[in-house]
Amino acid sequence: MRTSFKYGVAVAALAVMFVSAASATPLRIARSGDSLTMDPHSQNEGPTHNMNHQIYEPLVRRAANGDLIPTLATSWTILASDPKVWEIKLRPNVKFHDGGAFTADDVVFSLKRAMAPTSDHKGLLTAVDDIVKVDDTTVHIKTKGPSPLLIQNLTNLFMMSKAWSEKNNVLVPQNFVAKEETFAVRNTNGTGAFMLVSREPDVKTVMKRNDNYWGKGTYPVEVSELTFSVIKSAPTRVAALLSGEVDFVQDMPVQDIARVSTTQGLRVNSGPENRSIFLGMNTGDKELKFSDVKGKNPFAELKVRQAMNMALDREAIKKVVMADQSIPSNTIAPPFVNGYKKEMDAIPPRDVNRAKALLAEAGYPSGFAITLHCPNDRYLNDEKICQAVVGMLGQIGIKVTLDARSKSIHFPEIQKLQTDFYLLGWGVPTYDSDYIFTFLYHTLTGQFGGFNGTRFSNADIDTKIKALSSETDLAKRNKSIADIWGVLQPYLNYIAIHNQVNAWGMKASLDVKVHPDNTIYVKEFKFAK
Repeated sequence: MRTSFKYGVAVAALAVMFVSAASATPLRIARSGDSLTMDPHSQNEGPTHNMNHQIYEPLVRRAANGDLIPTLATSWTILASDPKVWEIKLRPNVKFHDGGAFTADDVVFSLKRAMAPTSDHKGLLTAVDDIVKVDDTTVHIKTKGPSPLLIQNLTNLFMMSKAWSEKNNVLVPQNFVAKEETFAVRNTNGTGAFMLVSREPDVKTVMKRNDNYWGKGTYPVEVSELTFSVIKSAPTRVAALLSGEVDFVQDMPVQDIARVSTTQGLRVNSGPENRSIFLGMNTGDKELKFSDVKGKNPFAELKVRQAMNMALDREAIKKVVMADQSIPSNTIAPPFVNGYKKEMDAIPPRDVNRAKALLAEAGYPSGFAITLHCPNDRYLNDEKICQAVVGMLGQIGIKVTLDARSKSIHFPEIQKLQTDFYLLGWGVPTYDSDYIFTFLYHTLTGQFGGFNGTRFSNADIDTKIKALSSETDLAKRNKSIADIWGVLQPYLNYIAIHNQVNAWGMKASLDVKVHPDNTIYVKEFKFAK
């Protein structure tokens, strides 16, 4: 009898050991670039959102099919009694990582924080007049006028603890452009499935599973420890996957997709991203800072921009630079976006002779010199794309000097208007043209035009952009979007190159489908048994 008891205890202990081992599932992810900051309201940038989505949570987010799904909000509706009020019902019994309760006070605080001048998200909330707590699980967002699409803007607006922010003196977002350092830059307190353990910027970020996560049972949450490593070198990143040093590569180098796909124990999943890659030009200044032309601005001439557009060989970039992992485009609105039309995307035939003639007609028969500023750690083959552009423009007499640098330098300089000619990529998390208009075309003001490095300014277009947020008649709204594109598309202050196609490399025990927003939600990852 005693022997049986000991045996039973031993078996039970062994079972516990196996359960613990099974539940202790680490995941190692490699990327070419890091999150710019852990402050969730400072930078509106893809890899930064990717990191923060594991720790913090928004009220709503996008499913892989583009639908809005509840997260910290359980429902959202416009009040029948007042079309200028959104009522948000909150998920009860949610805790922050420090044990504090998530309530309406945190929502009011977080949304107002995201509207601060130092927030890169303020352009998403320009329609908001006030945010009011009704009770602990109900918030009213009051808008300046009817705002039927406001909820679409909340997918990357993360909720912070008001008490934690007060305690650590982070009531306003980090001023990233000024390189400000605050407690929220390297420390976190979210409601998400993972908790920050350690962070070495541009090297490694380690997280552990939040065992008190409200979503346990709704999501698998199989990963026990999560490590994000920065491996800038594409060959080294792939070698780490092939050797088993990492389990998942979110930005697979296009030249290695076939090799990894045919390697036993690995797989590659790919799909189009809701993101355009394009060139921006300073069309507004009287003289360019980074050009040999003095006293005038060649980019201000439409014929120069048309010549440059005609000089690009997008198919060559697709085949040679992107290994067929891109979709050539002539508009910065991807097909996922409301307002996209095929006729906007008609790519002009490449014609070097006609491009040279257009330059001559514009007053530049011998071309001119210009510097192209380009990131080298943000988009797929970003620096190689820029190198191809340099060669193609050189064929029509535009002598381009390439200045490739980290996104941490590149993006602030665009926002501070310290570039004349630059590569940029733009995802559209709202799936609506208004997001493109608000950030890239509206005149640069305190709230609007946050990434309008082209200096484009049109008072009539500004008025129409602002009116979009309150237009409730869908037919009228879509007509207005078409009218705005009718002005912007031929102006060509942006020259589209392609829409990005993403490839995610991973262990064969994982089968994670590519999200159009290029966002991963590790809490959803499931391992084959």
